[in-house]
Amino acid sequence: MLSSFPTFLPFILFAFVASVTPGPTNILVLSNSARYGLAAAVPIIFGACASASIIVLLVGAGAGSSLAALPAVQTAMQWIGVTWLSYLAWQIFSTPATGLEANDIEARLGWAGAASLQLINPKTWMMALAVVSVFAGDDEQRLGHVLYLSLAFFLISLPCLGVWALLGAGSTRWLRSPRAMQRFNRCMALLLLGSAWLSVLA
Repeated sequence: MLSSFPTFLPFILFAFVASVTPGPTNILVLSNSARYGLAAAVPIIFGACASASIIVLLVGAGAGSSLAALPAVQTAMQWIGVTWLSYLAWQIFSTPATGLEANDIEARLGWAGAASLQLINPKTWMMALAVVSVFAGDDEQRLGHVLYLSLAFFLISLPCLGVWALLGAGSTRWLRSPRAMQRFNRCMALLLLGSAWLSVLA
């Protein structure tokens, strides 16, 4: 398989770096894991990873070129995403100063929210467009390569986001007091807000 797909190994490195480096999804996984426990981050991880993999498939099927030709749609998606992330950041920032025992289930993001966040994020679509154009090739096996890339991205991004969930869960020993939890929430909110707006200003 690798002999007919020479760009597969470079793609694995690309997918690892793209998935493990800090971004809005990583910060949300970290925050939810710290606030609600490791199990609360699992739906977010699966939703985000599955959605990004589906986007790779859609781009490989031609949706990416359509999006690239419609800059107004890209801009609208970007502002919708930034607005939603800003709202999530405010929710996290304004959470009352309570200890870890008071877990508000309604405040959790969930798999559907994480998946939707990826679907309206134009940077995810542009990443998928780069993946398909750089790594899929243009021969008769292109569609098969796109399927491999989509599956590989899903399998690679799962443990990468899992690391962020473990970091969040491991931080609970320092978040027992309401004051410590409030400081953590506000720090996560500011990081999320910064990562969202930097994508617009960059």
